[in-house]
Amino acid sequence: MGNDIEFNVFQKCWTISNDFGLNTDLLETNLINLGIVISLLIYFGKGVLSNLLRNRKLAISNTIRDAEERYKEATQKLEQAKIRLEQAEMKARNIRTSGLSQMEKEKKDLIDGTNGDLRRLEDSKNATIRSEKQRAIEQVQQQVSRSALERTLETLKNCLDNELHLRMIDHNIGLLRAMESVTD
Repeated sequence: MGNDIEFNVFQKCWTISNDFGLNTDLLETNLINLGIVISLLIYFGKGVLSNLLRNRKLAISNTIRDAEERYKEATQKLEQAKIRLEQAEMKARNIRTSGLSQMEKEKKDLIDGTNGDLRRLEDSKNATIRSEKQRAIEQVQQQVSRSALERTLETLKNCLDNELHLRMIDHNIGLLRAMESVTD
């Protein structure tokens, strides 16, 4: 009987070491109860767990979809920004080019205007010189004429007497009458 007790004890608790042991009595360890509870949990909790997992899956897929949409929007905005940047750069180049061409045109216009002013000043100077030259010539001619007249009068006064003077007057009057009769 001593062996039966030892075997019975050995059957109830299979000890590997002093601190650890495995109880093989199904009723004592409540394995059946645990199996039933776990089976019931799996059977009834399966729907709840699958709903939780499905909801989590939907939430994750919605988050991924939203992230993809935001990525697409960001990509579109980036492309639009690149296009606007290219347009702005092109506009800046056009403004720079037109500014340079406008500056060159204004420079040319200024040079042409200055050259025109110089030509007008040169023409005015030449006209003034010609005018002053003509006036000087006329003054010299007047002085020479006056001087010649004075000398001639002086000579005539010295050479002419009254009789010669009267004959000259008569002769000139005769010439004037002859010219008058020819014109009539």
